[in-house]
Amino acid sequence: MVSSSFRAGVLLRAGALFATLALLSWMAANTHWYVAMLLCAAAIAAELSLLIRYSSRTGHEVARFLDAIAFDDTSVGFAGLMRDRSFRELGASMTRVLDQLRHGRTEREEQAQYLQSLVSHIPVALLAVDEDDNVQLLNLAARRMFGGACAGRREFFRYGEAFAAGMETLKPGDGAILRMERGEAVLPLKASATDVTVRGRRQRLISLQNIESELSAQELAAWQMVIRVMAHEVMNSLTPITSLAATARDHVGETLAALPPDDPARPGLADAGEALDTLARRSEGLLQFVQNHRRLTKRMVAQVQAVPVRRVFTRLQRLLADELKARDIVLTVTVEPETLEIAADMDLLDQALINLMRNAMDALRDVPDGCIGLIAVKEADGRVALAVSDNGPGIPADQREKVFVPFFTTKRQGSGIGLSLVRQIAATHNGGVAIGETPGGGATVTMRF
Repeated sequence: MVSSSFRAGVLLRAGALFATLALLSWMAANTHWYVAMLLCAAAIAAELSLLIRYSSRTGHEVARFLDAIAFDDTSVGFAGLMRDRSFRELGASMTRVLDQLRHGRTEREEQAQYLQSLVSHIPVALLAVDEDDNVQLLNLAARRMFGGACAGRREFFRYGEAFAAGMETLKPGDGAILRMERGEAVLPLKASATDVTVRGRRQRLISLQNIESELSAQELAAWQMVIRVMAHEVMNSLTPITSLAATARDHVGETLAALPPDDPARPGLADAGEALDTLARRSEGLLQFVQNHRRLTKRMVAQVQAVPVRRVFTRLQRLLADELKARDIVLTVTVEPETLEIAADMDLLDQALINLMRNAMDALRDVPDGCIGLIAVKEADGRVALAVSDNGPGIPADQREKVFVPFFTTKRQGSGIGLSLVRQIAATHNGGVAIGETPGGGATVTMRF
């Protein structure tokens, strides 16, 4: 249809040009109508120009169409072709093709935006390392993990030589557990890698997943199982021993009361009574000890709500004010920003902070000018850190992991469950606990949520 209309248009214009040429030739041979001949010559030039323009118009529009496809410019229109009956179908086809391209580009842009949003908001850090060891942080989790920027592979050494070596030896398709050193905290990460080729350049995509809460939960579950079994067996054995010791002690006491003062059996029975009394009291103490540690086996359920940190710290100040004053300990409170909130169970959070505060007060028992700091900050990776610091003797580096083990304590009369409970409370909130050194001396225990 388009070719027949175009052919008819060309023939019509060629015919008009031929007729005008014939008329000019006749007038030149038979008349002296110079003005008419001049007008015919002008008409011939105009008709020739129109014929050339008409015949080349299709090529020009097709060139515009191909340029629009090459440069992905879907704003080009063909309204001129649509107005011409000869090229209306061609113009409609070109417009239809560009509409399809525009629709496809819109769908691709929406899909790319969706994927970008998906990558940006997943909690797993994604980064790309190219052949020149340049590093690109691909999502928000990666930027938070590396503090906003990581220019090259050499910067991995900022987070520990072991971490840098692990990132260097990580092979495509393999997985590894890496430990990332960030200040006083050590972050356990599950790492995996794959290779891709983009524009002829090979890149290695690496994913880093924080598994601190998972490891803490598994460790707590293992300890809970051990404590549950131990408590069950010890309680089964101690209960009858305690009962029999108390009964025997009472019988010996009654027998002693019935004997005359000069009876030769009294000294031996008195010794036996004291031994039974000691046995009964120690058995009762062991029962109490086991019952206290059975608290670690109870499953915690957090009733999470938005809690203003300043309000939590103010409540702790009022609660422990008398004890702090009696021990002559100065308490400083820092909350940045002032409006900082945390998603947590208020009761469990209070319990954890009270345990940490009492540990700090115990550490300052023999320290003059004792000082405790309550600190809350929002870190660069978006997590909220709550810390309790003191200027006491501190905790040796080789004991900072041991203190979270149930039954382990560095205090003279400690039970060994306080920090275990703190870690359990943090794990219930998908958080973690780390112990560091206070600048100038002392210990700082930090919970991160």
